[in-house]
Amino acid sequence: MTRAAHDRMPETALAWARDGRGAALATVVETWGSAPRPVGSQLAIAGDGAIEGSVSGGCVEGAVVAEAQAAIAGGRPRLLTFGVSDEDAFAVGLACGGTIRVLVDPVGSVLPLPVLEALVAAREGRRPAALLANLVTGARRLTDGQGPEEAGVRARFRSDRSGMEEGEWFVAVHNPPLRLIVVGAVHIAQPLVAMARLAGYDPLIVDPREAFGSAARFPGERVVHEWPDEALAAAGLDSRTAVVTLTHDPKLDDPAIRAALASDAFYLGCLGSTRTHAKRVARLQAAGVEAAAIARIHAPVGLDIGAASPAEIALSVLAQITAVLRKG
Repeated sequence: MTRAAHDRMPETALAWARDGRGAALATVVETWGSAPRPVGSQLAIAGDGAIEGSVSGGCVEGAVVAEAQAAIAGGRPRLLTFGVSDEDAFAVGLACGGTIRVLVDPVGSVLPLPVLEALVAAREGRRPAALLANLVTGARRLTDGQGPEEAGVRARFRSDRSGMEEGEWFVAVHNPPLRLIVVGAVHIAQPLVAMARLAGYDPLIVDPREAFGSAARFPGERVVHEWPDEALAAAGLDSRTAVVTLTHDPKLDDPAIRAALASDAFYLGCLGSTRTHAKRVARLQAAGVEAAAIARIHAPVGLDIGAASPAEIALSVLAQITAVLRKG
């Protein structure tokens, strides 16, 4: 999945810095009240005043740009606070009545170019990364959250939530975009794909049966008419990928299940009754799949909400995926 234009501020700031235009990254680090943009929202600013992104939806961008240009020239960061009563942001302030703090980091002098380059490389490689900024000492560093004392960072990766840690460290979370791979272009897949896209997932439908995975049944969606093991290998499964199998056909589901179990996919759910799943487990055991891996399968798929219709089943599946993503 290519990151959308509104999610390319680090890439934009890096390109401007490399072009010699000067650049800064402005990030919302704290909010109070009804703030227009969440913590972690970013605005890239060039030395010539060009911008991409948003920290307030337009209320205070003018003031942030002016401060960023001064920060680029002076080589020092800025920590700005804006509220409804401020008169220095287009004489408007935050019309919604909230208050925000914005950290402005000039690239090169404060945010080291190698750190920004490493962040962009992690984003391009679909690797979770967090950019840490110490608001007291001025330290800046990048982490994958795997350090022994970084449980708080790992929790923020799971929740997709940037924020303050230990009172002085701001953690800016950069997670890869979420993906959902649906094996089996059956009737349940239609509402599931639509709901998943609304929830921020990039769906991919896999079904070698072209009559099932037709453009008429899934308008505007990506459908791959390959065998699931080949399609999943080509797609690449990582910790931001969920896989759901819906065909009931072992020839299609089982290769996909084995591929998902051998990957870092954070969720694997399989449609079918308890009896169907028991047979599935027996086949996987016969194929040499270990019990710990088999235990990762969510089957029967979805939360038990008494779902009956395809849309309700899809809702239960997406709810379970969300619970696993956010709670582990």
